[in-house]
Amino acid sequence: MKLKQIIQNLPAASCKGSLDVEIGAICSDSRKVVPGSLFVAVRGFQSDGHSYIGKAIEGGAVAVICEEIPEGVDTQGVSFVRVENSRLAVALAADSFYGHPSGKLSLVGITGTNGKTTTVTLLYNLFRKLGYACGLLSTIANYVDGEREETQNTTVDPITLNELLSRMVSRGCQYCFMEVSSIGVEQDRVSGLSFAMGIFSNLTHDHLDYHKTFAEYLRCKKLFFDKLGADAIALINSDDRNGDVMVQNTRAKIVRYSVKGLADHTARILEQSFDGMLLEIDGTQTWCRLIGEHNAYNLLAIYSAAVCLGAGKEETLLALSSLESAPGRLENLQGPRDISVVIDYAHTPDALENVLKTLRAIAPSRPLICLFGCGGDRDRSKRPEMAAVAQRLADRLVITSDNPRTEQPEAIIEEIRAGLDSRGAARSLVITDRREALRTAILTAPAHATVLVAGKGHETYQIIGHEKFPFDEKAIVKECFKQLDV
Repeated sequence: MKLKQIIQNLPAASCKGSLDVEIGAICSDSRKVVPGSLFVAVRGFQSDGHSYIGKAIEGGAVAVICEEIPEGVDTQGVSFVRVENSRLAVALAADSFYGHPSGKLSLVGITGTNGKTTTVTLLYNLFRKLGYACGLLSTIANYVDGEREETQNTTVDPITLNELLSRMVSRGCQYCFMEVSSIGVEQDRVSGLSFAMGIFSNLTHDHLDYHKTFAEYLRCKKLFFDKLGADAIALINSDDRNGDVMVQNTRAKIVRYSVKGLADHTARILEQSFDGMLLEIDGTQTWCRLIGEHNAYNLLAIYSAAVCLGAGKEETLLALSSLESAPGRLENLQGPRDISVVIDYAHTPDALENVLKTLRAIAPSRPLICLFGCGGDRDRSKRPEMAAVAQRLADRLVITSDNPRTEQPEAIIEEIRAGLDSRGAARSLVITDRREALRTAILTAPAHATVLVAGKGHETYQIIGHEKFPFDEKAIVKECFKQLDV
């Protein structure tokens, strides 16, 4: 593909060199440059791609998109395209290079504070059960039809994203379901994509370490819906007060779902246990394997999405009843002495409250122990709020490390404990080492207790400093069960 074809949709400020040069690859990482590459210099938070333009040219880059050409770089024989915003440019260039793959399937994006991973995973599994070839882009993993790939971010970089979408198209995928984070929207990672549907789940406390204010966090979420096309569908949770704000300026067709009121699609919980819950969805009763009001919202969202995308109501409800939750989302492990250990990714005050309320509703008479921590180098303001939620809804608290990253675990824990009152402090235990905290919570739990292990969910590692260390909570839980069974 020629450079001029790739940059045709870019708001280029100026060009230097031939636009007829043939491009064989596109990348924003100079280490991945091969001869014939187009290198896009993106300003990152830890490094600036402009500093690596020379290295990219040495590696064989024949063209460069950048905001400025650094001094001292040999530009002979290399084409340069100068732009005002290289983050936007890399997204639009990747879209063009891969032939606008998002327009060749139905791309569904899910945004919101909580429920994104569960919703996209359920949608992916639902549509596969309905007989469609699908792709999945999530926090846990990416799937090209049935082929799994590990992932690092909620929303991958634009080049990887378009390459994955291109492979989905070549594999015959008709749908792709992807998580869309506020950070991904703000950083233009999804710019240039054509979405068939955008789904809004909810908006609560998170990512304020990045966005600084809730208003800015909301603005970035809303921007996703502002950019939807007139032929797209905006599916929103009307029970969330921010739902209507999301679609104030959207051109898309608006469809609402609700568990508490009137909407285009409704649901209510009739009964629930650890095995699942009986829901009434649009007037029809169906048994689902997931539990909790937050999962009633997730299930209603995917049902509504399927119906909006043309699936039959009856076949959708039938497939819905066989779905299981995403890994690490209210994952129940049953142990000796009737002790239940529930692993969940809840790492925001709202998510933790949802899970604790669910466990209380299912087993109100069982002792409830909550083990949790807070991630380092992330929103510090939510730390005392997590403690306040836990002390209000749990009988006993075990406060420990999550992913401390570059912060001192003890300092994080002190900020968490600031949210406890004297009664909460008296019912709490601090164990910095998460493995020991988990062992203590389970091995000292009374019979018939429920132990919630919150924060890491599907993760099988712990981030200390800048390194990832193996840490499998399910394996530790099973070791504890063996000790209890002796």
